[in-house]
Amino acid sequence: QVQLVESGGGSVQAGGSLTLSCVYSGYMAVRVCMGWFRQAPGKEREGVATIHPTFLTTYYADAVKGRFTISQEKAKNTLYLQMSSLKPEDSAMYYCSADSSCSVEATTTARYWGQGTQVTVSA
Repeated sequence: QVQLVESGGGSVQAGGSLTLSCVYSGYMAVRVCMGWFRQAPGKEREGVATIHPTFLTTYYADAVKGRFTISQEKAKNTLYLQMSSLKPEDSAMYYCSADSSCSVEATTTARYWGQGTQVTVSA
């Protein structure tokens, strides 16, 4: 059984930073792409970032490029999302995802995802 558990969300002021973590467990194919997507109330899911399982190449949505950094510590089965220069429009529930596709857009329909962690950015 695959489990993804996010943590690290919170409330910050615009311009601030947060780092989200996702601890994953259970069997997953070696070539699974880990990623993050988010969903704000009343809005559709939005892909945020992914990381290639072998080459560790990272991919970002245009809305977060240059401000967010995705990384993975395989020895600890942990995925991270470092967020800086946060904006009120970044406020959403953030979900960790795992799927065979490394497309950022594919995170929104990923095979596996966690329960989410809330990020709130005030102006």
